Amino acid sequence: MRYPAEHKQHTHERIVRAASRRFRSRGNERAGIDALMKDLRLTHGGFYRHFATKEDLFAEAFERALKDVATSVEQAIRDAPPGGEPEALITAYLTLEHCDDIAGGCPVAALAPEIPRRPKKVRERMLQAIGDYVRRLQPYVPGRDDDERRRNAIVVLSGMAGTLTIARAFSSVEDRLRILDAARMLFLRALAQQT
Repeated sequence: MRYPAEHKQHTHERIVRAASRRFRSRGNERAGIDALMKDLRLTHGGFYRHFATKEDLFAEAFERALKDVATSVEQAIRDAPPGGEPEALITAYLTLEHCDDIAGGCPVAALAPEIPRRPKKVRERMLQAIGDYVRRLQPYVPGRDDDERRRNAIVVLSGMAGTLTIARAFSSVEDRLRILDAARMLFLRALAQQT
């Protein structure tokens, strides 16, 4: 039985979204294709109608997750009062909810250590996705010119993702909150000096 093209696209999206959550929560090595496809009630062979390799899925899942996080952060920025965009960016990212939602949170915080271990083509796709994310954040980060705003956006993303990574290592909610609050204040002070 042949399915319409929309069905294939819908199935592709289901695989990418489920894999994205699984990769962020378990890492690449512990997220098997067999179990993923079984959980989606799809066949293992059906995977290869959508992706050549698990690495292709990993890259696409990373890209999708980063776009989703960027959209969420940009919504918080749009809701901010004029001039409050940098604070909205940092505050939206460094929340306890984001910290606790590994599977649904920023893939940079969850998967950055895996990027150097990926094949070159996959690594390039992931780095391109990070570059796209930085370009989306750049207009909301202070700096004297585009180059400085870009550098500042890279540093802010690196710092916030690192903060989430470290905060997630702590089992105590109070410890996670202390780390998130301290980082938020530090980034806000640093960005205020750039204006």
